[in-house]
Amino acid sequence: MPPITNDWLLPLKAEFSKPYYARLYKKVMEEYRTRLIFPAPDDIFNAFAFTPLSEVKVVILGQDPYHGDGQAHGLCFSVKPDVEIPPSLENIYKELHDDCGCYVPDNGYLTKWADQGVMLLNTVLTVRAHQANSHRGIGWEEFTDAAIRILNEQDRPIVFMLWGRPAQMKKSMLDNPKHLILEAPHPSPLSAFRGFFGCRHFSRANKFLTANGLSPIDWQIENKH
Repeated sequence: MPPITNDWLLPLKAEFSKPYYARLYKKVMEEYRTRLIFPAPDDIFNAFAFTPLSEVKVVILGQDPYHGDGQAHGLCFSVKPDVEIPPSLENIYKELHDDCGCYVPDNGYLTKWADQGVMLLNTVLTVRAHQANSHRGIGWEEFTDAAIRILNEQDRPIVFMLWGRPAQMKKSMLDNPKHLILEAPHPSPLSAFRGFFGCRHFSRANKFLTANGLSPIDWQIENKH
């Protein structure tokens, strides 16, 4: 697990010395040693590394990393450039097309969003291969809750996109009136038709950012091929 080195380090520092984190660290190291775990150890904290705290404009909360081979790289909903686009992300792209006119790209690599201040944070940061939610409850939630509280305390407007029940359970932590909270069903094929399609979160986020004097997000992920 590589250390967090940017401006996230100071506000998160207290977490690293708490008993739960010592247990979490030990458990995660043991899992990497004895099983196939995603993402690669160097990618665990990519959501923090790619999007410094001072640059966060939008937070998209995911659940846990993709558990298929070669998919997860530390940003929720994102996959590496040559990996097939997962169904939830296909639905995100459909909504982006209908909402903002973005074409559907040939890849699911979302680093362009992260580089613009969209924090792509899973609530659990590791997973066993081919076992969804297998690292739920080992301590990651406590760590990412701390990150969510830090984001809530920021004295500037941030958009939070909460898709699906696990993400929406974090809403009680978000009580700063400066922020915009957007809720919708999860983009998974099981639930997207219940109101994720048509939620217009992307244009609503940009309208809010612009109204607060911030530059909007360019949501278009470009084709790689």
